Amino acid sequence: MATPTLTSEPAAALIASRSSGSIHKEKVADPEAHVAKDVSSESYDGEDPEEAPSALSQFYARARPLVLAALALVILGWWISATVLKATRHRWIVQTLWAWFFIIVIAFRFIPNSVVTRPVQAVWVPCVQEPWNKLPYRVRLSLGWLALIGTVFGSAFGFKLTSNSGYGDRAISVLGLFIFQCGFYITSHSRKHIPWPTVIVGLFAQQAIAMFVLKSGAGFSIFKWIAFLASDFLAQALSGAAFFFDQATVDKHWFFVNTLSSIIFFIAFVQMMYYLGVMQWLIRGFAWFFFKIMNISGAEAVVAAASPFIGQGESACLVKPYVDLMTASEIHLTMTSGFSTIAGSVLSAYIALGVPPENLVTASVMSIPASIAISKMRFPELEEPVTRGRVVVDRGDRSGKDEPANALHAFSKGALFGLIVAGQILTNVLTVVSLVATINGLLTWIGKGFGIHALTLQLILRYVFYPVTFFLSVPRHEILTVSELLATKLVANEFVAYLDLQAIMKGEAGPVLSERGFTIASYALCGFANLGSLGIQIGVLSALAPSRARVIARIAGSAMICGFISTLQAAGIAGMLV
Repeated sequence: MATPTLTSEPAAALIASRSSGSIHKEKVADPEAHVAKDVSSESYDGEDPEEAPSALSQFYARARPLVLAALALVILGWWISATVLKATRHRWIVQTLWAWFFIIVIAFRFIPNSVVTRPVQAVWVPCVQEPWNKLPYRVRLSLGWLALIGTVFGSAFGFKLTSNSGYGDRAISVLGLFIFQCGFYITSHSRKHIPWPTVIVGLFAQQAIAMFVLKSGAGFSIFKWIAFLASDFLAQALSGAAFFFDQATVDKHWFFVNTLSSIIFFIAFVQMMYYLGVMQWLIRGFAWFFFKIMNISGAEAVVAAASPFIGQGESACLVKPYVDLMTASEIHLTMTSGFSTIAGSVLSAYIALGVPPENLVTASVMSIPASIAISKMRFPELEEPVTRGRVVVDRGDRSGKDEPANALHAFSKGALFGLIVAGQILTNVLTVVSLVATINGLLTWIGKGFGIHALTLQLILRYVFYPVTFFLSVPRHEILTVSELLATKLVANEFVAYLDLQAIMKGEAGPVLSERGFTIASYALCGFANLGSLGIQIGVLSALAPSRARVIARIAGSAMICGFISTLQAAGIAGMLV
């Protein structure tokens, strides 16, 4: 089994090869030749005393086996105690999953991967891989389509109906999913180059994740635990907010106080995890999975896997040495994955607005394979990516003078960066809401000349989005309301749309949505696909890849639409199962 590689290789040599006309052939032939050594394995030649290992690090290197063994025993003891005690026995699934996950991770610090990979390979290759590859391509493709279609219809009609849905509603969701795929196929940049195995696996993975969460007790428990863990973790920022203001102010749930405090705290924590290498390890693991099952380039896998964690602009920075070398298809996927998910830094904002955290986490995870499948159908790969065959994660220059001195310094620098991000969110929301109000005021003034006294941008677009919302199987009397929320999300942003959804559910802005309508709306709004994010993505990627600025600007609109529909697909699949 191949293992992902951690790379921070400069792109100068690769740029030279592209400019000389050789399209990465020699680069792909030997991927391991370009793997840069990890920081942890660097040798010290004694020239720079500041880079020499400290006595503490030398002691840890010797005591590391004992420390990790003790940690594994503590985790094992915790799991046994938590499973036996009645007070925590009800959560045994989550406890078992995470306890043994960390125990296995620790064990494989000392056990070679080959102990597992060689027996698996000895069975998998002759029994599964070779017989499967001997089948004709069209036969394999047909079997894949049959499995996907069977999964879709089985999930739609194989589960019992809930109190607020019928088989007709689920049939509309299936039809909507089919229409979306037909639209991508018809408008594809090159229909004959569509990688159908990647599309099939992506759509199947999206469906499988939805069934695991919404129709499996274990899946729902795991995702709900993750969501509430994230919610509780972000809520710790309110202690700092109460210190600067007071508890009464925090209890009012003001956006300026609660949401922005959580964003600053989360970004600071993520930057500290980057310094420690935890985020790179986590993202690399997700990227390796999608890299293997969907046959995409390493850079695409990293960006798609990172988008739900760190956001649309920051995810591209993980592979910044390669952004200037990305093909048009890779750039399109990079932007689509950013538009189709939300960042962990704003998760608390939506939770504070009353959106179920498990819906947010599930929608973001579902959108990873969906965005890959949609992007590759809309904009197939026509070139040879530089990172084909390997997963690359850039860790930056560890010797630069801007590099944090330690984890606490990284946390402090991250807090400052979080303040900048929070300020950008604050100003963006303020100005966009004001701009939309200005446009609506102008439209209302014009509409009065025709006898229309409430003509707004949302009113116009909600009728445009009416057929799209219908195919999400929203209850008929709630279609206009949900379609107006989608219009608000696209024109303004998801913050404003979720604020409107909160007002609706409180009865402050029209009839309250049913449980089915609310669930579908909460999934459909969970993404960064809006006009403001369009400018952000163009700006960030153009800065990282100046030579590709024209390509980025040309395909950005397509990527935003693909990301927008990716979240709608997640909502439609949720409509099949609720």
